[in-house]
Amino acid sequence: MEIVVCIKRVASTGSRIVLTEDAQSIETRNLGFTIGPHEECAVEEAVRLIEKHGGSSTVLTLGTEDSIEQLRGSMAVGADQAILLESGGSEWDPMASASAIVEAVQSRQAAGSSFDMLFFGNEAADSGDYQVGIRVAHALGVPCVTGIKSLEVEDGVALAKREADGGWELFKVALPAVFTIKEGINLPRYPSLPGRIRAKKKPIEQLQPAHNPGGPTKIKLMNIEEQASNVEILGKGTEAIAKVLEILKGIGGAA
Repeated sequence: MEIVVCIKRVASTGSRIVLTEDAQSIETRNLGFTIGPHEECAVEEAVRLIEKHGGSSTVLTLGTEDSIEQLRGSMAVGADQAILLESGGSEWDPMASASAIVEAVQSRQAAGSSFDMLFFGNEAADSGDYQVGIRVAHALGVPCVTGIKSLEVEDGVALAKREADGGWELFKVALPAVFTIKEGINLPRYPSLPGRIRAKKKPIEQLQPAHNPGGPTKIKLMNIEEQASNVEILGKGTEAIAKVLEILKGIGGAA
């Protein structure tokens, strides 16, 4: 079994986002970087399936050489190989990103390295795009199931589940296929020290895909204005009890 997992280098979700003066990008000097939680689960799911069925897993990302950190982090938890699609630091919209991934996959296929499953996170953690996995599946002419929370494979067929109102939707899909993974499908493991050491020694294939933009053009970025909140101190210790009871009675009366 061959699985390719597409990941993306994004700012750590707990970081305070500051924009550059021209409002065209995020100021990264004081930020930490990671991959999104959906993609962490996608990497973990690929590693588990390879441990169960055999084969190999490859992590792939579109970005600059800084993204090698995230590729090695994924190899530290068990991914076998890594590919960096060099973006040159320019902006790549979902159409251009999908085109680059399709080019890389087809190049591997032409060299005799096909895939059984292609994993994406359900959406990008920074931009919220849901498009890339679907676009890649359409371009490759393979089935696609999005937002899955359970995945089993047997005899070249995948049984994928995703949550629906009051239950589950089940999909029986012949491989090869594309799946977008949702957080909660598993609990990702932490990279071990031996895993980190092995990951540092593994080579990373670097490719330069053609840039084929086709989506909307970015004008500028904007931060959402923070909403102010007021805090009232009722008192200290037992002296606040009477005021707390008064507020609770008021809430009960309003209900």
